[in-house]
Amino acid sequence: MCVSLVNYHSNHTGCRYDRRRPVYRVQGRIFIQKNSCPKEPEILRGVLFRPDDILIVTYPKSGTVWMQEIVPLILSQGDPVVVDTVPNWDRVPWLEARAYIQNLDQRPSPRVFITHFQYNMMPTGFLKVKPRVIYVMRNPRDVFTSYLHFSRMASYLVSPGTQTEFLNKFLDGKVIFGSWFDHVKGWLSATEQHIMYISYEEMILDLEASVTRMAQFLDTPLDSEMIRKITDRCVFKNMKKNKMSNYSLMPSTMMDQNVSEFLRKGIAGDWKNHLTAAEAENFDEFYRKQMKDVKYTFVWD
Repeated sequence: MCVSLVNYHSNHTGCRYDRRRPVYRVQGRIFIQKNSCPKEPEILRGVLFRPDDILIVTYPKSGTVWMQEIVPLILSQGDPVVVDTVPNWDRVPWLEARAYIQNLDQRPSPRVFITHFQYNMMPTGFLKVKPRVIYVMRNPRDVFTSYLHFSRMASYLVSPGTQTEFLNKFLDGKVIFGSWFDHVKGWLSATEQHIMYISYEEMILDLEASVTRMAQFLDTPLDSEMIRKITDRCVFKNMKKNKMSNYSLMPSTMMDQNVSEFLRKGIAGDWKNHLTAAEAENFDEFYRKQMKDVKYTFVWD
């Protein structure tokens, strides 16, 4: 799992603060050093995963924050204290920031983590222990649209350029965390792992049923009233008001929410309001080629 620093001035890193927070590659994927170090994947090899750990995995802009709200509420039987008082990056910490997770080994079970890592980057300990994984997918057209807005408001990223320029980078996997296609295909291939697959669109269509599925997967029995309570709390418009989840605690020097809100619309199909006919056709052709051998049935297809 070799790591090498990447020069900011190469045209595809997507990182602005190269000198202070270097960009780095792991197995060809592009990352930014936020609160972690370039040797981070090696550090992950020392993580002692437990069978009852819970790992939420997403490609960027695919419902990450939503899951950081839902899963803690399921595990707490609907008690909102943790989501009302603890920022989401602390209540469900990032594996990418492994070195900065406080008291990792002392945390009570079940521990919950989140990551954007691709499957073939996961450490050996994870592969052996097989903790529970909830993998969330989203229509890549909407992922692209959300990623574009995010890239404009996140000050630690360079300007994404024009929509067409960013689309070309996105399809080529020359964005932070690499190719959506590689990410999804990799995790769909992890059939030997203990994984629940769900999509952003399924959650939009029926959040109550989605929460029920997650609770069952996590062996956390909840009655119908509790399911409804959690569902109401996690409806996008309600979650968006939670300062512990909407990133309003982040300084504007990091995320300028006057440019674009971090939690923007929370809908499916917004790409139709942004992609031109030519861009949509290009996207569809690329998608078909990349996903032609994938057997999984996606809600958006």
